[in-house]
Order: sequence, then C-alpha cells, then structure tokens
Amino acid sequence: MTHREVVKKVEWKDLKKLTFKEMLIENNLTLPWLLISLTLAYFGNYLAALPFSGFFFLTALRQVHNGFHNALGTNKFLTWLSLYLNSILMMVSVHAVKFNHLRHHKYCLSEQDYEGKSAKMTWYGAILYGPIHTFLIHKVTLQKGNSVYRKNVMAELTSIFLFVSMVFYFKIHFLTYHIIVMLIGEFLMAFFAVWAVHRDTHDNPNFARTQRTTWKNVISFNMFYHLEHHLFPAVPTIKLPELAKRIDAVLPDMEKKNTF
Repeated sequence: MTHREVVKKVEWKDLKKLTFKEMLIENNLTLPWLLISLTLAYFGNYLAALPFSGFFFLTALRQVHNGFHNALGTNKFLTWLSLYLNSILMMVSVHAVKFNHLRHHKYCLSEQDYEGKSAKMTWYGAILYGPIHTFLIHKVTLQKGNSVYRKNVMAELTSIFLFVSMVFYFKIHFLTYHIIVMLIGEFLMAFFAVWAVHRDTHDNPNFARTQRTTWKNVISFNMFYHLEHHLFPAVPTIKLPELAKRIDAVLPDMEKKNTF
C-alpha cells in the first residue's frame, strides 16, 4: 500500500485543529521540566536534575517539531518565537533543524536527505556520527537555505554564543550544567531521532517505525509515533495516539515496525 492510498483511507483532517487546552499543553509542556531541572542544578543536585533535563530536551524537541509543521496552534510570530527561544535553550539553531527536517520529509532517506543519513548506520555508528550530524545540519542550511533561513540561523547562533559567553564569563554553574547536557542531547539526535525510527525502512521510507506500548509512549511523550507522523505530518503530536487508533482500525494488516 502506498502513502497516498493510506491518506485516502484514514480520516485525519479533523485532527489538525487543536482545542485551546491542547494548544496550551503543546506550547507549555517544556516549562515544568526546565524549571525543575534548573532548580535542582542550582542547588548542586546534578544527578537528580539529569532526568528532568532529559524530559525538558524531549518535550522541547516535541514542541519545535510541531512548530516545523505549523502544528502548535499559534500564529506565525509565536511559532517563530518558540523556535528561537528553544534554539538558545537547546544549544542548536532550530531553524537549521527545521530546514533539514522538511527536506527529510520531501526526500526521505535519499541522498538529498541530510537529516536521515544515520538511518543506514549501525546503532553505535549513529551515536558516533552525532556531532557530525549537528554540524552538517547547520552547514547545509547556510549553503542551501534561502535568505530568511540564513538570517534566522545566524540570529540563533549569535544568541547561543552570547548566552554561552555570559554563562562562562560569570561562572554560572547550574547553567553550565544545562549547556553540557543539552549538547549531549544534540549529539545523540542522529541516534534517537533518526536511526531509532528509520532503521531498516529504506524500501518504504515514509513507512517509518512506530510505538504501540502505552507506557513507552507516556515516557517518550508520544514522540515515537513516527509512522503516523510521516504519513500525516500536519497532525500535532498530542493527536497522534488517536491517529494511530484510526490507522489500526482501518488498516489492521499494515506492517508496523516497533521503534523500541
């Protein structure tokens, strides 16, 4: 079954619209994890802060990912602001990630898909490739992106540089901890955000891996419903569990490879 055939069989357009409550959730999901992690780190409890930092990174990834697809339920400026602020907090130009992610959907796992290059590697190869992946997404955007993308990337990188410079100059230790953890998270993106969800799917690139175990989806904030996302990228993450139910009901025999 092709991507187009799946789209025709599954009702999904009603899932694009967020309620006011859902919009608030999608746009504020990061805040508790950020505040708790920074508070614990401020008092020197770095090990206790670590899981909360991890959840912040994951929810920030969910937030910007929805922003890439205009699925935050906010206007153009607020969506841009979300991407910009998360760039500083996540230590990466999120607009560079956006440029490559949209290309990933268009050229999924082909030579022109720079985001997806680690999908064909071994698991340990994808982990080692992580820093190169982070560098490459910025390089590709500056080379191939239009002037708006380039301006956004440069603005975000400049803001990150100023933030990091301030933190190290004033020796703000809890923010130093945050910077280090976020960089580690970025260097693992090629493994978690690409290899984990796209390994062994090159024959049908848009049919990515997915996750159907409830508790695994709870701890991963629904970020591993990747099959559903590739088939229906306009559907916000908060709606993916419902989308998965509809796909299972209409296409129970469709192969669904597990993420983990």
